[in-house]
Amino acid sequence: MGDKEDSSGSFSEEAKTEEQKAKLIHPRPSLISPELKAMIRIRSKYQALKRRRLDSATGLFASGRPSTGPDPSLPTDPGRPSMGPGPPTAPEIFTSNVKQATQRRRRRKGSRVLFPNNCCKAVPSDKDRSRAKPFFVLFGIIVSLQVYNAIENLDDHVAPYDLEGLDKTLRREVFGQQGAIDELMEHLQGYLSTYAHSQPLALALHGPSGVGKSHLGRLLVRHFRSVLGEELVVQYFTLHHCPVQGDVGQCARELSLWVEEIVEHAEAQEKIPVFVLDEVELMPAPLLDVLQGLLQPNQTNEHLNVIYVLLSSLGQEEITRHILQNVSCTAKPARALLRHTLAEHHPLWAEAGLDIVSLTLLEKSHVMECLLEEMTQEGFYPDHGHIERLAEELSYFTTMGHQYSQNGCKQVVARVNLL
Repeated sequence: MGDKEDSSGSFSEEAKTEEQKAKLIHPRPSLISPELKAMIRIRSKYQALKRRRLDSATGLFASGRPSTGPDPSLPTDPGRPSMGPGPPTAPEIFTSNVKQATQRRRRRKGSRVLFPNNCCKAVPSDKDRSRAKPFFVLFGIIVSLQVYNAIENLDDHVAPYDLEGLDKTLRREVFGQQGAIDELMEHLQGYLSTYAHSQPLALALHGPSGVGKSHLGRLLVRHFRSVLGEELVVQYFTLHHCPVQGDVGQCARELSLWVEEIVEHAEAQEKIPVFVLDEVELMPAPLLDVLQGLLQPNQTNEHLNVIYVLLSSLGQEEITRHILQNVSCTAKPARALLRHTLAEHHPLWAEAGLDIVSLTLLEKSHVMECLLEEMTQEGFYPDHGHIERLAEELSYFTTMGHQYSQNGCKQVVARVNLL
């Protein structure tokens, strides 16, 4: 009887301890019904009793000592006879069940998720986990592959035109126009990166006399003929192809048919033709009308894959004035004023698809480079003192310590021929 009272007393004390723990865990008022609370208490008492029995059996099995009798702290079954004062008997221990229970317990303990004391313990089940994560991972991989593919395709389109070689040639042979070359190469790189366009690429290169417009045009023609072929690159001189005494209407029709023929031939080869038109300032209005029509976006696909380079000295007064008044900056900010002035000459320059590139004045150091290049080609010894004396004979604009040649390098050939 004493053992029963002790076990029942320990059982009641444990129940009180469990209730106190439950109160500490849930300090806030609960909306659970009393019946549900009673069920929770009964379940917690049962699990505590089960854990205690399991711990006792595990300890006996680990030490190898048989039990001397029933645990006085455990409640006894009323229907079960008492052990009495007889010799103690060893309890039956089922090792397989103990091992399985221990493994289950360890597995359950390792998968537990710890939460703060002041929040609810909720672990999402497999059904609650989002299935969108694998989809987004797959989508990201596909997009990355597409972007990589697009970059590779851009390189494949640009490679046949050898723009890197063109850039090196222009920087080596055109003096004092680094800003204009950068802008020109940027336009060509962006346009030749793909074969699908919404309008042709039209570049209008404007600058004072002698700054290298025609020389730059010859270099462009020479380079693109080496990579595209003679038949897909056209160099058009106004005074040569349409003389002053000639029929202007006939010149306009010939230019239109010429462009049509070259464009169809380039479309068959899946290449982009190049037209370099020099002396645009001397073109009559009908020829400018033809060029304006060729720059419109509402044309067939083959007429959209074309590059037009227009070389002209129109607006040279505005460029010169802007450079002399703004020595510390380039002629690039004068583009809006230059476009407005050129649009008064013809609506061609008001087209949104026409990009204007301004060439700047050449300084005295650039003129000396021109003299050195010309003397080397003619076979003269490049004496620096002689080059300086020839450069001093030319005319310059002087402002804020800078000297700009009034005629660029146009008189260099004549000076070298006098040697």
